[in-house]
Amino acid sequence: MCDEAKLARWAREAVSRRTFGQMAGAGAGMVALSACAPSEMTSAEQTASATTGGAAMATSERGVRLETADGTMDAFFVHPSEGEHPGVIFWPDIAGVREAKRNMARRLAGEGYAVLAVNPYYRDVTGEQFADFATFADSGGFQKVGPWREKLDADTIGRDARAAVEWLDRQDAVDTSRGIGTQGYCMGGPFTIWSAAAVPGRIDAAASFHGGGLVREGNPQSPHDMLDEVEAALLIAIAQDDDAEDPQAKETFREAARAADVEAEVEVYAGDHGWTVPDSPSYAQAAAERAYGELLQLYRANL
Repeated sequence: MCDEAKLARWAREAVSRRTFGQMAGAGAGMVALSACAPSEMTSAEQTASATTGGAAMATSERGVRLETADGTMDAFFVHPSEGEHPGVIFWPDIAGVREAKRNMARRLAGEGYAVLAVNPYYRDVTGEQFADFATFADSGGFQKVGPWREKLDADTIGRDARAAVEWLDRQDAVDTSRGIGTQGYCMGGPFTIWSAAAVPGRIDAAASFHGGGLVREGNPQSPHDMLDEVEAALLIAIAQDDDAEDPQAKETFREAARAADVEAEVEVYAGDHGWTVPDSPSYAQAAAERAYGELLQLYRANL
C-alpha cells in the first residue's frame, strides 16, 4: 500500500525521476513525466490524439463540473470526437488528478471510451493539487490529503459514483445502451468496488490497480465483503510488494468473489506499488503495458 514509509523512500527517487524526464523529454509512446498542466476548467473542447500501438481515435476533452449529493465535483472529461462510446469513471491515486492521470485518460479515450477522471477530494479542494507524484512526495502530500481522504468511504464514494453515472448518461458522447466501466489506482482501487456496488445496474466492469485496502477484516465496508452487491466483472491487479506484505489478501478476495458468484481475475504483477502510473518512481513499463492490455480486454468483453 501507499503509506508514509514508502513515500519517505520515494521522495528522492520521484524528484530524480522527474528531473531526468524533463532533461530527456517524453519518449515515443511514453507519457511525459513533467507536468505543465493546462487549466482543467476550460470552456472549449480541445482535440488530442492518443498513441496505443495502433491508429488512435481523435479525441475531445474539457474540464467539467457535476452536482453530487455532497456538492460540486470537478473532473476531466475526454472522449472520441465522434460517435457514442461506453463511459468510464476514472479514480486517481492519492496524488489526485494531474497530467499523468489526464494522459492515461486520453490514451483510453483514444481506444473508444468516454472517460471521466474525477477529483475525489472535491469536498475540500478544487482542481489539481500536485503537478506530479514527485511534488506530492516532496511537499508533504500524505499529510495534506489525510483529512480529505478520511471522508472517502463506501457511502461517500457510492454517492459520487451514482452522480458520475447519471452525468455520463446525459452526455452525447456516451452510449447508454452499453455498460459503464470504472478503474482506480492506489486508494482509488477500492473505490471501483464501492462504485460497482452502488450502481450495479450500470457499472459492468471494474479494475483495481495496486489498490490498497481491498480486504479489511472486521470492517463492514471492506470491498471484499460487498461483492454480493456487485454485478460487474473485476480485474484485481496486485503489486508484488503489496502481496509480499499480505499474501493472504488475494486468496481472501478470490474466495469472496467465488462465494458472491462474481467474475474476478485476481493476479500479482511484476511491479511494485504504483507500477502502472508513469510519474510514479515505481513505474515499470512492461508490467504497466500488460496491465493496460488486461484492462482493454476487460472492457471489450463487458462494455
